[in-house]
Amino acid sequence: MTAAVSIARVSQRYGSALALKDVSLEIEAGEFVVLLGPSGCGKTTLLNIIGGFAEPTEGQVLIGGRDMAGVAPKDRPTTTVFQDYALFPHMSLRDNVGFGLRMRGVDRAKRAAKAEAMLALVGLEGRGDRRPHELSGGQRQRVALARALAVEPKVLLLDEPLGALDLKLRRQMQEELKAIQRRVGTTFVHVTHDQEEAMAIADRIVVMNAGRVEDFGPPREVYLHPKTLFTAGFMGEVNRVAVVGGQAPFGPVDVPDGTLCLRPEAISATGSLRIGLCKVEEVAFFGTHVRAHVTPLAAPDLRLVVHLPQAAVVEVGAVLDLGAETYVVLQG
Repeated sequence: MTAAVSIARVSQRYGSALALKDVSLEIEAGEFVVLLGPSGCGKTTLLNIIGGFAEPTEGQVLIGGRDMAGVAPKDRPTTTVFQDYALFPHMSLRDNVGFGLRMRGVDRAKRAAKAEAMLALVGLEGRGDRRPHELSGGQRQRVALARALAVEPKVLLLDEPLGALDLKLRRQMQEELKAIQRRVGTTFVHVTHDQEEAMAIADRIVVMNAGRVEDFGPPREVYLHPKTLFTAGFMGEVNRVAVVGGQAPFGPVDVPDGTLCLRPEAISATGSLRIGLCKVEEVAFFGTHVRAHVTPLAAPDLRLVVHLPQAAVVEVGAVLDLGAETYVVLQG
């Protein structure tokens, strides 16, 4: 079972503080959407409003076409997975996963069978008798996910569920989380401040800043064609170059006036937008690429970050002829 989520002009105030301002989103049924942004941007507040843990000051939330105004969390077709997992230490994994079903009056045999099926779904088949303390952090995260899915929510809300995991395990769980979402088909709304995580798992990303939606679209579109300067900077590293009257600091460019945004990996020896001769100021090997700081000879006050191929052998002081094929010009 799954459902669409419609958020219409939602605002949220806490006293004089404005946590959300006029947020509108349409999340399709069965979609994996990630709310992304820095701390304090409003993403968790929005998740709490969808889940019923907070009521908006203004606006409307519909789930499956039903207005959620005044509907308590327990009565909504949603379940939330929190970062701390909140597993019961004295209960077996089977009883942890079946707890929500127990609260709904499902008999012991049926909830045990459902719990075992959910544990198998998350890769913990045959471990129902274990206790949470016997598991790794990643395994506990899977149990929390199994418990949430056991009650068959139409919308699953995830509040930074991978934040406590180390980098390697987090990447593994990103892949598993996306695979599970595809299998169950439930609408997932996932909160994170990690840009790479968002791009790895999302069908669409909502970039938030200061209580507003800055951008909303597929990862590729948000990264390559950001709608705002905030999105361009938050979704990865970007070089910002002012263009006035068709003139950039390094020379004339055939682009509109505004801020020319160049991703470091988009700068190379080729490209229709010519930067020209650049002197290498710093070089570092990052494994997947060579990161260099360069200064255009025609603009000694401008420093650009460039990601060169892994095999590139470049020394400080070298002069490179550079250009860019992909770029975006933004206003503001």
